[in-house]
Amino acid sequence: MARLMTETIDPILPKNVSVLAEEVLNSAERKEFRLATAESCTGGLLAALLTDVSGLSHVFERGFVTYSDQAKCEMLGCDSREIEHCGAVSREVALAMARGGLAKSEADLIVSITGFAGPGKADDEEGLVHFACLDRNGLENHEERHFGTVGRDGVRLAALEVALTMMNNALR
Repeated sequence: MARLMTETIDPILPKNVSVLAEEVLNSAERKEFRLATAESCTGGLLAALLTDVSGLSHVFERGFVTYSDQAKCEMLGCDSREIEHCGAVSREVALAMARGGLAKSEADLIVSITGFAGPGKADDEEGLVHFACLDRNGLENHEERHFGTVGRDGVRLAALEVALTMMNNALR
């Protein structure tokens, strides 16, 4: 059955990102998997994308937008001491975000994204993003990307592609 591509945000997305989102949703539907996201630097953009494909949005279970450290702790159960020790943009926090989101949802697969989308403090590496993808069957994957100084939009769009690719690979 032919599906519609993303409707609302499609005009701002590279074609490959829209196609990848549809592949993820189709795969999740076939496997009867529910999806969730735990997002920081993307600010809910991935959740918006996964709910924007007509006829497939039902596989999306929920999204957590946890931009602040406090939100990561309150909504996802991240440990504030770990955030202080490792930094909010780290492998440890990306994994903790995904674990917390999986525990606090009915989803079968979750991806988390935490990074520096734009210029920040002196020690913040613009374009550094950590991702984690977990499922209820024990899959646990982490990726670290250095997108560089491509601007907030560039980092966010690149992060969408990485997160969707991780989800797509987990659904195979």
